[in-house]
Amino acid sequence: MTARKSDLPVRAASGVVMIVIAVAAIGYGGIAFTALTGVAAVVIALEWAGLMRASRGATWLLVAGTALPLLVLILGGPGVPREVVLGVALITTIGVALAGRGPWLGAGVAYAVLPVLSLIYLRDQYDGITLTLWTLVVVWATDIGAYFAGRAIGGPKLAPRLSPNKTWAGLLGGMAAALAVGLALAWPFNLSWRLAGMAALLAAAAQGGDLFESWLKRRAGVKDSGHILPGHGGVMDRVDGVVPVAVIVAGLVMVGYP
Repeated sequence: MTARKSDLPVRAASGVVMIVIAVAAIGYGGIAFTALTGVAAVVIALEWAGLMRASRGATWLLVAGTALPLLVLILGGPGVPREVVLGVALITTIGVALAGRGPWLGAGVAYAVLPVLSLIYLRDQYDGITLTLWTLVVVWATDIGAYFAGRAIGGPKLAPRLSPNKTWAGLLGGMAAALAVGLALAWPFNLSWRLAGMAALLAAAAQGGDLFESWLKRRAGVKDSGHILPGHGGVMDRVDGVVPVAVIVAGLVMVGYP
């Protein structure tokens, strides 16, 4: 999302605070990281319910469906099989969709839970700190590269009906920045060059996540998903690119791609 010039100091300051908190949680790992991502998932569920114009009962149903698989993960400890947690997430997704009388409400469970489970899975790997941090840095580089390339070059719009400020130059700038940063960090982070080479495609996925959230907001007739983050709107506004990228990277690691 493009900021007005007057918003930039507030956005920059709150952005730095969020990055420091995220990096600290990644470094600590364990319950600190699970708690931070779990809280983010619950807030995302609340914002999703708002975008769906859900009733109070449906909203709490969505929050409960989001919290349940995370509670299974926390209470089950490191030994709980990931298949069990994913199974619970699938069941709650379907259950919320049926009880909420609409697939879109149930989709909110998957949207909130899957990226969180993916990030927790990445953090639990042998090289989890660097792998998780690399994943987030690729998304951050995408946002920064897209913002500055879009402002400096401009040109044809990427998807004017969804996000009128996004341009093809911004997309390519974001992909280039993500690839450059992803490759630059591969050696010091001891990551596979094959994974690092995927950074540009991951940047495209991040932009896709951004456009999807823009479509949700346009559908709901709102500018931001929420107002919890100064200068940034809601949590969904800040993690829309992380959602697909975290799931993709976790999937690649799970199948042994790197």
